[in-house]
Amino acid sequence: FSLTGKEALTHFPSLGPSTNSVQGKVHVKQCDLLKLSRKQKRLCRREPGLAETLRDAIRLGIMECQYQFRSERWNCSLEGRTSLLKRGFKETAFLYAVSSAALTHSLARACSAGRMERCTCDDSPDLENRKAWQWGVCGDNLKYSTKFLKKFLGQKRIGKDLRAKVDIHNTNVGIKAVKNGLKTTCKCHGVSGSCAVRTCWKQLSPFHEIGRLLKLRYDDAVKVFSTTNDAVGHSELAGPQRHSHSPKHPASPRSTDLVYMEDSPSFCRPSKYSLGTAGRTCSREGNCDSMCCGRGYNTQSRLVTFSCHCQVQWCCYVECQQCMQEEVVYSCKQ
Repeated sequence: FSLTGKEALTHFPSLGPSTNSVQGKVHVKQCDLLKLSRKQKRLCRREPGLAETLRDAIRLGIMECQYQFRSERWNCSLEGRTSLLKRGFKETAFLYAVSSAALTHSLARACSAGRMERCTCDDSPDLENRKAWQWGVCGDNLKYSTKFLKKFLGQKRIGKDLRAKVDIHNTNVGIKAVKNGLKTTCKCHGVSGSCAVRTCWKQLSPFHEIGRLLKLRYDDAVKVFSTTNDAVGHSELAGPQRHSHSPKHPASPRSTDLVYMEDSPSFCRPSKYSLGTAGRTCSREGNCDSMCCGRGYNTQSRLVTFSCHCQVQWCCYVECQQCMQEEVVYSCKQ
């Protein structure tokens, strides 16, 4: 379950041109276009609005991943992603986390926006759905989203398979990041804006905040291996020692840690994992040395046009002049 190359999310390929109708036969057809297991396809057909929500999650996850890695050697491009997901790199961990986070976030928002038939506003105490709709304060239904997602993904016990444990762990990190961003928002009603009556609801953080948190988790990702827990009799993920643990026993990663199994490639040269960094633009004072991998960078000047000397004209429009300025662009050498 993650962003891939040919399919923006594993199990969830792009569906083609957008359509406003997700009802009846159109909805069923959209579900059939998805690369789903038999059980997932059955759940999709029973949930009008789900196929469109999956498309929203695809777009959200891709855009956020590429934004967070825009200045890195690996920039979350679609090229090479299928090969990347077969390995246990830090980048793979991020893809699993941002994918599950995007789907959790999109599904909760779809419920509160009324785009799903089987869910509506969050079920916060003392907030009736009817009153919520009346005041326009329908809360994001994270409870339904996470419950449905577990059923949809069908996570089962995976025995001694380290890779499966790692993938599920990182998927859950993404879900937890969305949960941690849930906050209570309140709106006052009363004469002259007084707070005689107050309605409160649950609201998710903007997905940019969740993406930024997952990027921090990526920067501090933990390399893990499999170890047998004698007390419970099955294998567990284990990572480096922490100061508070006995030196004789490896530490288990925290539920908020992204975990990986093998060191990442440099991503400097073209490979089956990426196109490399040749030709990528960079910041001379910032990341050129790192991104260009010691190959150096080209400097190019160009003229850019922009609006300037803008003035508000009576009554209702802004009048601007067109100005030009020289801009210096740096790009990595071959």
